[in-house]
Amino acid sequence: MPEAPKTAEYSAVAENNKKVLQFIEEVTTNADEVQKRVLAEILSQNAHVEYLHRHDLNGHTDRDTFKKIMPVITYEDIQSDITRIANGDKSPILCSQPISEFLTSSGTSGGERKLMPTIEEELVRRSKLYSLLMPVMSQFVPDLEKGKGMYFLFIKSEAKTPGGLPARPVLTSYYKSPHFKNRRPDPYTNYTSPNETILCSDSYQSMYSQMLCGLCQNKEVLRVGAVFASGFIRAIRFLEKHWSLLCHDIRTGTINSQITDPSVREAVMKILKPDNKLADFIEVECSKKSWQGIITRLWPNTKYIDVIVTGTMSQYIPTLDYYSNGLPLVCTMYASSECYFGVNLNPLCKPSEVAYTLIPTMGYFEFLPVHRNNGVTNSISMPKSLNEKEQQELVDLVDVKIGQEYELVVTTYAGLYRYRVGDVLRVAGFKNNAPQFNFICRKNVVLSIDADKTDEVELQNAVKNAVSHLMPFDAHVIEYTSYADTTTIPGHYVLFWELNVNGSTPVPPSVFEDCCLTIEESLNSVYRQGRASDKSIGPLEIKIVENGTFDKLMDYAISLGASINQYKTPRCVKFAPIVELLNSRVVSSYFSPKCPKWVPGLKQWNNMN
Repeated sequence: MPEAPKTAEYSAVAENNKKVLQFIEEVTTNADEVQKRVLAEILSQNAHVEYLHRHDLNGHTDRDTFKKIMPVITYEDIQSDITRIANGDKSPILCSQPISEFLTSSGTSGGERKLMPTIEEELVRRSKLYSLLMPVMSQFVPDLEKGKGMYFLFIKSEAKTPGGLPARPVLTSYYKSPHFKNRRPDPYTNYTSPNETILCSDSYQSMYSQMLCGLCQNKEVLRVGAVFASGFIRAIRFLEKHWSLLCHDIRTGTINSQITDPSVREAVMKILKPDNKLADFIEVECSKKSWQGIITRLWPNTKYIDVIVTGTMSQYIPTLDYYSNGLPLVCTMYASSECYFGVNLNPLCKPSEVAYTLIPTMGYFEFLPVHRNNGVTNSISMPKSLNEKEQQELVDLVDVKIGQEYELVVTTYAGLYRYRVGDVLRVAGFKNNAPQFNFICRKNVVLSIDADKTDEVELQNAVKNAVSHLMPFDAHVIEYTSYADTTTIPGHYVLFWELNVNGSTPVPPSVFEDCCLTIEESLNSVYRQGRASDKSIGPLEIKIVENGTFDKLMDYAISLGASINQYKTPRCVKFAPIVELLNSRVVSSYFSPKCPKWVPGLKQWNNMN
């Protein structure tokens, strides 16, 4: 008899799963009709806003007029409107509903985070997309409702705009919202981490307490994860460093005195009980020389790892395989600060085959064909503004072609119209009439470790600022390239420099360290936050290579078929043999001596104080 409520709960879960899968079936079958309706809704809701008036849309809500009249834009085109809203202008500039907050994008504009406007209603839409994930997953992995998820989730620093609106990352916004904090009991959102541990702003206390709770409930854990692969690996490395402290807490049933947040301590104490046997078990496993398979050893019932491993995160796949003994790596959804887009309907596929089905109710989607002449590159550079012919090339969701690459363009309920997101996608197939996309890359990005995205121009300017330190020694950089080194945890940027030194005095190590720090100070605020606040990026490294190294690099590229006439030094390298060649010729290496300066918010706001 005591089992009856459980059975009823599982029956309700099964019924809900069925409804969700039916919803996906309907919206993907009627994708074009849904898209037309979404666009008409957005344009009729916002018919009287200043931005649409400025472009003479005059209340039209049909697709043809919209595409003929409205320009395809980038962030710079609406930056002045965003600034007005941020400064407190409450008139309907982009959206008829009040802007409730700004979501800070990890893509940057002039070294600062982009501010994406959002409205209260968008939280409902995002929650809807989250609600699709587990019903899809349950088709492939049964009984997930019978255990818990151990997810390492964190909030990040936030700021207030001069007009008083919050400006924060999209996940911080979601975790702090009632939709997350007051979510209804649901076996699929049953996490080992209490809300208080996730919402703790101190990253050490948050990580420690989440890990402690995950270890205490190790037999109940059926899935583990974080947002990005890099974040989950940081959690494992944290365990490597602190397992003896965690074992002590489990053995004694007390929490380490470094955890000072009262709400965190109270929440953890509801879970933590003295357990010698568990402490002994963890101690034995963590004391072993090899940490291969540590995830399945400590959490033996884990069925998969839920992390993003597409795009630049694919560099972490070998490390995850090592720690998990090859557990499935699952990428469940595709989202950004601008809009949440879609879900992976085949979650147990190989990471290289992940394809996201765009859910047509989330926003209005268009696609700009990407043409590449030089095959696969580390980044794709695209013009900032489009001519009339290029604007006419945009196609609708149902009209994309399999195998073609596109840049995603979105129109949202919160006031973005034909906005270029900057993601390059390739059409992998269709679910009914809705396309499924492989995420290829962010345009123009050459370096990324975590949420940071550094492009070639930014890197060039940072190097230019740094080399001024070499001038007193009559030394200059002949050539340079870079790569994201993820063999260290956290990962870090590495720059290879080939020097021409004419001065008689050798360049002191402290000068190269100053060069490292100057580069870091010159990079965008997302990078600097990762270094200074989140500790998700390690100190930047400059490796000085022997003279003639970049000639060798060119010879190698030509041996692989590059044209000697068209060859130019790549500013970022990923191909392992090239990294090996560069590393084999390193004569000295220097690290940034301290963290670059960073404060929440945009530079101009901080200057107002």
